[in-house]
Amino acid sequence: MVYAFSKMTQSQAENIAANWHYQGQYAFYDFSADEEDLAELLNPEARGENYYMVMQEDEEIGFFYVDKIGDTVDIGLGMKPELTGKGLGLDFLKSGLNYVRLTHHPKEITLSVATFNDRAIHVYEKAGFKPVKTYSQATNGSHFTFLKMTYSDATEDAPSF
Repeated sequence: MVYAFSKMTQSQAENIAANWHYQGQYAFYDFSADEEDLAELLNPEARGENYYMVMQEDEEIGFFYVDKIGDTVDIGLGMKPELTGKGLGLDFLKSGLNYVRLTHHPKEITLSVATFNDRAIHVYEKAGFKPVKTYSQATNGSHFTFLKMTYSDATEDAPSF
């Protein structure tokens, strides 16, 4: 699939906040589940240049969060809820990794994922991410365990997906 990446607009951020709701344990990823995340998403200054909408033709497919820190880019991502669990995640992730590699030229790409999210961890591992460490973080009104993962083959010289 061909995906287009563009800076997230205020209208797109508001749509995600109001309408993107995940089922079951994945409701953890609803922006409304964490006041700080929601405030960042809805504030254009806080959102800055870090949030990108991912489109396929005229349809919103998902978003990528990109935070460049030196030679490392930390990413976060989310697919539109009705598209999750349908085998589209790996292609979506690979497309995002290519976008990050071409626009930010990192030596390393990192991400963090809640340890209960076996579905996402499986996709990340298939894409080449390796587990680094687990840590506990206060979020969504409680403490959760996260897995930090890294993708080191992120340079321009690496083969394209």
